[in-house]
Amino acid sequence: MYNNRLIFKTSTSDEVYYLKDSIFVKFNNNRNTISTSLLNGGIRNDLKFVFNHHLSQENIDYLEDHDLKDYLEKLCGQLKFDSAKSSGIVTLARMKNLSIVTKKYKKLEVTALTTAGVRVNATCAGDDASYYEENGEFHPGTINTILLINSKLDDSTLVEAFMTACEAKTVALNRLKIPSQFSNSFATGTGTDGLIISSNMDSDNILGNAGKHSKLGEVIAKTIIESIHVAIKKQVWITPRSQSHVLVLLNRYKLDINEFYDSLNQDKHNFIRQLKFDSKIQENIAVTSAILNLMDDVDKGIIEKEIAYAQSTNLLKNCVGNTVDKLLSYWINDFLA
Repeated sequence: MYNNRLIFKTSTSDEVYYLKDSIFVKFNNNRNTISTSLLNGGIRNDLKFVFNHHLSQENIDYLEDHDLKDYLEKLCGQLKFDSAKSSGIVTLARMKNLSIVTKKYKKLEVTALTTAGVRVNATCAGDDASYYEENGEFHPGTINTILLINSKLDDSTLVEAFMTACEAKTVALNRLKIPSQFSNSFATGTGTDGLIISSNMDSDNILGNAGKHSKLGEVIAKTIIESIHVAIKKQVWITPRSQSHVLVLLNRYKLDINEFYDSLNQDKHNFIRQLKFDSKIQENIAVTSAILNLMDDVDKGIIEKEIAYAQSTNLLKNCVGNTVDKLLSYWINDFLA
């Protein structure tokens, strides 16, 4: 895609470069920054560079026996910028799949630089714990965002912007109905997400609220949502259209579909061939979504299981064809009977 070159420049002259396996931002004005990085994380007022770095398999093997902070410091040396003035986050997502989204309102400008992988490591806050590393293996799938704000925020507003950005990430995943890989819930993020937000301390446009009622909060959220959607599409090809499929929706409530196929009293191959077609029919997708919502409400204690079972069974008559109703009946009987 790019090779050691400038790929973007903000209205405040901050420069975004693609350098080897990294996207890095060179600040050309004074900035305060909040970062989740192990390298100069937290709130800092003296950073000159922030970056998002792709971990190759060689990098991963190295990190099995080395500290991530030390690795990031070494990386800064290789990239020829001061590790004491830098902060960076890491991911297995490819930098060629970077999303750059800028939104403006009057004097306000917000830019999001995002990479995102969600197929393996997506999780919901409150799911049973997992770890970034298990037995030396790194989980692919991380949503990393660097958010650049052209206006001046004090530290408390910067923290509020961080909170708004995190909530916006959850909205982005919920709109795509990304499933958690560790429960039946929708994902609110991945287990290894990173976020860096920076504001321009040289700006005369001083903003004191980044919450959801403020214009700054709105612009932050809309920028984050769009950038995550674009990054997910580029990295793992998940879009509203790809999610519009019976089998994709059912994957959130996981069952062994091969056991279902083996239980059929008809030709398995012909059934699967027809199911591939029927699973894309809008009426069947709508019925599937409605039944899954009933399952969700049972899990939340909103609807009694017996009522959800009766209503779900009744919905099956709205299916088109003769495959999806059988498939849904299998799910209903396992989760609601």
